[in-house]
Amino acid sequence: MKHQQPLLLAATLALLAGAAQAADKQALLEDALNAAPPTLRDKVTVMDWDNNVLQKGSVDYTCFPTPPSLQGTAPMCMDGPWMEWADAWMNKKPFQAKAVGISYMLAGDGGASNTDPYAEGETADNQWIVEGPHLMIIMPDPALLDSLPTDPYAGGPYVMWKGTPYAHIMVPVGPRK
Repeated sequence: MKHQQPLLLAATLALLAGAAQAADKQALLEDALNAAPPTLRDKVTVMDWDNNVLQKGSVDYTCFPTPPSLQGTAPMCMDGPWMEWADAWMNKKPFQAKAVGISYMLAGDGGASNTDPYAEGETADNQWIVEGPHLMIIMPDPALLDSLPTDPYAGGPYVMWKGTPYAHIMVPVGPRK
């Protein structure tokens, strides 16, 4: 019996670790899917931040849970052009959209600078905005953004990060947090 106790303990710990991992995967999946419209949730690919596929999809949208470095909620679903945009932004590379791209953040986000793509917190001059549910649109021709305001408080869509390669249209679709 003495020799069986360590084996039983090891088996129990492995079972608990597996259950915790499954719960973590489910929580990440649910968080990521909160960004997508209900009509896409069962069709999107969902990946964690280590590029593990949590759900294989059938459409050109990839959803990610809230980044582990952020407090609050900020899951995002991106189409192909947005995935290229995200790669350029994360690696500080130049970017020019080749097609119109649409990204969903229907769970809102915890806040970002409206003027500085790399700001990590609010400052007196970086126009920090905590946005509610919204869509984001990238355009192949940056001149198409010129007719929109950059003020997130003007009401309606606005341009975030204007004058950078990462400029995009923010389209609020629900109340701010």
